[in-house]
This record gives sequence, C-alpha cells and structure tokens, in this order.
Amino acid sequence: MIYFDYASTTPVDPSVAQQMSSSMMLTGHFANPASVHGLGWQSREVVEKARRQVARAIGAEAREIVWTSGATESDNLAILGVLRESEASHLITSTIEHKAALDAAKQAEHEGVQVTYLTPQSSGRIEADQVAQALQPNTRLVSLMHLNNEVGAVNDLAGIKAVLPDSVLLHTDAAQSKGKVEQLDVQALGVDLASFSAHKTYGPKGVGALYVRRGLEREMRPLQFGGGHERGLRSGTLPTHQIVGMGAAYALADQLHGEDQEHYRRVREQVLAGIQAMGGEPNGESGVPTLLNVHFPGCDAEVLMSSMPNVCVSSGSACNSADVSPSHVLMGMGFQRTRALSSIRISWGRFTTLADTEAFLDQLGRSVTTLGKRS
Repeated sequence: MIYFDYASTTPVDPSVAQQMSSSMMLTGHFANPASVHGLGWQSREVVEKARRQVARAIGAEAREIVWTSGATESDNLAILGVLRESEASHLITSTIEHKAALDAAKQAEHEGVQVTYLTPQSSGRIEADQVAQALQPNTRLVSLMHLNNEVGAVNDLAGIKAVLPDSVLLHTDAAQSKGKVEQLDVQALGVDLASFSAHKTYGPKGVGALYVRRGLEREMRPLQFGGGHERGLRSGTLPTHQIVGMGAAYALADQLHGEDQEHYRRVREQVLAGIQAMGGEPNGESGVPTLLNVHFPGCDAEVLMSSMPNVCVSSGSACNSADVSPSHVLMGMGFQRTRALSSIRISWGRFTTLADTEAFLDQLGRSVTTLGKRS
C-alpha cells in the first residue's frame, strides 16, 4: 500500500511506540497516576514529564496543559466549556472548521448561543477584518482553526487576536499544526485555548490535550464530572501509556523538525511537479509542505480513488447513507460542487519515501489519463 493520507492520521513513530510499550508493563509505569502509593507516584512522574514535553513543544507552561482523549474532546471542552460558563452568548467561527468544532457550535446554538459563521477567502483563510466586523457586544469566543486539515491554509491567529477586545477569548483547533508549520507557539499566536492531538504527529490515537491559558480554567465548565482531575476540567483516570506517547511524539517533532521539514519540501516539489504535469489544479493556498488539495478536471474523486486500490488518499467527501456529499471545506471556500467532487487531498509525512512518491504519481497519472479520456 502507498500511503498519502498523513493528514488523516500518522503511523506511530517506532521510538514513541517503544516508550509507550515499556510504560504499560509490570516493570514500567502501569499504576494509576492518581494513587498515593509509590508506584502511583512513579506513574505521575512520567505523566508530568509528558506534560512538560507537550508544553515545551507549543510554547506553554506545563500547568496550562489539560489531557483529553483527542482534539475532538478538546474542541468541545473549549467551546462549550467557555460558553456554558459565560453570560455573554455570541460565538464567531467559520464554515470550514473541523466537524468537531462545527458540531460543538451547533450544540451551543441549541443551548441559546448566537453563532456567526464566517465565509473564508478563496485561499481558505479567515482574515482579521472579517472577525472584527462580526464582533458584537455579547461576543465571548472566537474559534478558528490554525491549519486547515483539507487545504492546508494557515490562519493569521496573531492578527486576529489583535482585533479582539480583552473580553473575547480566542480558541484554535491546532490538531494538524505540530511539526508541519515552521513554528508553533501559543504565546506568539495569542490564543487563549488550543486543541491538540497525538495521532497527527506520530503519536497514538485516543489522546490529546487542550491548552488553557493560566487562570482561564476558572471561567470554564467541565463536560464530565468525577474525581476532579486536570484542574477540575477533565475527570477520569489518565491513560499513562498514551500520554507518554504524546509527550514523546511532540518532543521528537521538535528534535526532528529541521530534518522533517527538508524532507517534506523535497516530496512536495516532486508531488507538485507531477500533478501539474497531469493538469491538476491546487485548491486554496497550502501554507505547509505536507498537504495539497488538488482538482483534476473531468475526474470524479471517488472513481479516481477506486481506480488506485493500493493508494491511500482522501477525497474530502463524506458518505451519508447512499449519497456522497462534497467537501464542506471546498464548498465553503466558494468552489462549485463539480470541482469539489473532483478533488482529492494528498498528504505525506516522515516515512514517505521518494520511491513511494514516484510510484504514487505513476499510478495517479495513469488513472487521471484514463478517466480524462472517458470524460
């Protein structure tokens, strides 16, 4: 199989898997980190080490990291946690957010919150002046993705934060960002809350984190209740081995950043040259060297993918019963339905070889040529 769907998920780095495995054994850190005995304290130590690793990797303090089950939970905790505890009742987001954020916004609407959905530019970005124009006296939260998962557009969060009054918080879904953008620093971005996931950065599935600016936890309401773990924001026994994996993956992303970026750019040059030779047209403006969303005129994306059974890419479409819906991101950016349905997302990563890329482009080129002739 030729894997070009790294934006969906990444394989766990072998060194990360090794650290996770050792933490689950009897001789490792299997004990409940909330226990007060010696083994519990040892588990707590590795959890706190991982918290420091993630904090260092995003420019935060360790106490500002709240462990979650992934970016979906982090998005829900950030959006609903803030709005349910606030008297202000207006949220600003965009039409091309991840479904985790969009569905949380819809839930907030059901609970009486007014939501403004901004339409992105053709680049895939939301501009600061759009946010400024959407502000209302009762606005409490702005939630905008940092790196879009379908087209790779990167929002200028620092510029957006600059137009917000002190009473308005800024949340971002940054699940895709670590290791892909040149630098990830929540302080420089100016965000108050940020959602992260391990499995987008060569860590395990099932674990993530929410950056909560120091002191802001007092202005949030938890989604689940129990033992009051994680500053009272997220009760539940911590999955030590998964947390160890996320910490190790984020630390490794910093260690390998320069090497990874150089490799990503080489693959991107090869991919871009190949798709341009096939007549492919990029959608939006990708701000990272790991992802391209490409339109192939005359080629249905689903048919194109099925013609390459050993190639893994994404169409950005969601299947709902028997109907195939176009990508809500591409539609939200103003593209026609036919273009959205003839576009695929190509994403690569640390373990993509140039030989993989050559084989992928060869198969893609033959399929595009065949389907184009049929069209």
